[in-house]
Amino acid sequence: MLKSSKLNHGVGVVDSIFFTTKHIKMNHVNLIGKVVSEPRFYELPTGRKVAQFTMSTKETYLDEEGNTKKKSHWHRISGWGRWVQVIEELGSVGLEVAVEGKLTTRFFHRNNAKQFISEVEINDLVIL
Repeated sequence: MLKSSKLNHGVGVVDSIFFTTKHIKMNHVNLIGKVVSEPRFYELPTGRKVAQFTMSTKETYLDEEGNTKKKSHWHRISGWGRWVQVIEELGSVGLEVAVEGKLTTRFFHRNNAKQFISEVEINDLVIL
């Protein structure tokens, strides 16, 4: 049962018997879709391996006139550790997967400019 408690800097805090929302900091992503690029595999100078691929998800919504519309979203996915071997063995274009993970952002320098990349890092992957 949720109840509102004291205000904290002008923002209401909601409490439950399990937690206080002011203590929650969450980075959680769930995606269900298809692999749309051949997986790529890299080995870092440290020896650590990473697998990357792109997956597509679809969204259905109603426009202002009530017509059904479809939209595709493309997501960069990365897998470390044991996920590299799983993706090497099973990853292929067209494979339907469910990915649970976290959103990460990293940067690198290209042509004297700082470039940012956001991707979903796999915590769990299920082949559908």
